[in-house]
Amino acid sequence: MTNAVAIRQNSLARNTLLNLIGQIVPAFVAIFTMPYVIHSLGPERFGILSLSWVILGYLSMFDLGLGRATTKFVAEALGRSNGANIPAIVWTSLFSQTLLSVIGVIALALIAPFLVERVFAIPSHLVKEAKTSVSLLVLCLPVLLYSWSLKGVLEAAQRFDLVNAVRIPSTSLTFLLPAVAVALGFQLPGIVLFLMISMVITGLAYLALCLKVFPALRHPSVSRAMMRPLFSYGGWVTLCSVLIPVLIYSDRLLIGALVSIAALAYYSAPYELASRLQIFPWSFSTTLFPAFSTVAGLPKDQLRQLYPRSMKYLLLVMGPLALVVIIFARDILQVWLGGGFAVESTLVLQILAAGMLLNALAQIPANLLDAVGRPDLRAKIFLSYVGVYIAIAWFLISELGIVGAALAWTLRSALEFGLFFGACWKLLRFEREVFVESGFVRGLVAYGLAAGFTIVITKLVGKGVWIQGTVTGVCLALLGVVVWSYVLDDTDKHGLRRMLPAFGLGR
Repeated sequence: MTNAVAIRQNSLARNTLLNLIGQIVPAFVAIFTMPYVIHSLGPERFGILSLSWVILGYLSMFDLGLGRATTKFVAEALGRSNGANIPAIVWTSLFSQTLLSVIGVIALALIAPFLVERVFAIPSHLVKEAKTSVSLLVLCLPVLLYSWSLKGVLEAAQRFDLVNAVRIPSTSLTFLLPAVAVALGFQLPGIVLFLMISMVITGLAYLALCLKVFPALRHPSVSRAMMRPLFSYGGWVTLCSVLIPVLIYSDRLLIGALVSIAALAYYSAPYELASRLQIFPWSFSTTLFPAFSTVAGLPKDQLRQLYPRSMKYLLLVMGPLALVVIIFARDILQVWLGGGFAVESTLVLQILAAGMLLNALAQIPANLLDAVGRPDLRAKIFLSYVGVYIAIAWFLISELGIVGAALAWTLRSALEFGLFFGACWKLLRFEREVFVESGFVRGLVAYGLAAGFTIVITKLVGKGVWIQGTVTGVCLALLGVVVWSYVLDDTDKHGLRRMLPAFGLGR
């Protein structure tokens, strides 16, 4: 059995499940703790706390892509059985993060007062608290940068069990600690101090686990020769990180400018709902990136097995979810937000659900480009169409309002998938037979026919949710039979049978 198939069978599904749990558990903690924190702090102080969370997110820009670069190069070294290079990769990355964090702390310390006093509309009686809180957050930068790189080392080793053993409590504490601090009578600086202590413990936990998995890291080794590939790779990743928010948020900015703020609400709500579909592809692609990186330097037949099969699996999971959202969009919005949103946003949600499926599929070739050492291609693809996308979105929103925004977003997802897929095809010289033999083409045909048939039948039977639910359930069950009989091969079925005991579903 090849290494690629072994990775897929023994770890991809399990690691994806672990990543899903790593997102779901903190989300539940946030749901239960946030109302108490909001009520206790009041809207103004909670707004500053929310701003602190946003600042923590944007501190990742100082990473300059080194965390992802560390994951790629460590996984590549493991794939080539070149473990002796791992200490140099990791410690060079950490040394570089030290330099970046010093620059970042100085820069943020200089601009933080200006942001608090001039940019953000913070009430005067809270300015002092806000300044202290932001200043404390600035000091967190070194710990955050180290944590991201060390987490990347564990991901490269496919130790998502360890990653999520740290991620679940640490992310949960981001929401739980403010509730504890408020209960103890602390104000904003005290809450941020609690968060700082949590981040330090998180960084130390990642370091201890890295030393356990890679004992050779106990002997630091910095390589000047390693700095150039790390920064070169990380630079392209950073450029992507800058471009992606432009692509993600430009539709909403254009709606606010060209239509109305009220229309923005009718668009943002279904967008946020549809974006929840991305929880699985994010979890899957986070697992795939180090797996792709591990086999990227090995004979290409292993990558030819892992890549199309990954596309097939994501399609077979995401496809039915997107289909259910498309069919029951009106009912979901009716229950969630009421009749007004059901009238205004149903078509928007349906179009966005299709776009989210395409966007999910696009993440696999995008991660493959990064894994084979070509993040520059991903950045260049973004650069090639960002202006075209904004122009198309401007036109469609001007003509069709929020429906035009949804169409523009979905068209962009389709274009993105096509460009990433084509770039991987040309770069790695995949043959058509690879996608046929893996079952991806059969899966695509089966899903396309099933989706079309289900949508037509549910339209014909009427609007009764129970009738539509029954029809959809029967159609998806038939799709499952077809998938098991004609799409999944013996390798897939054997892998599924081996995974069932790990999930407590078999012996």
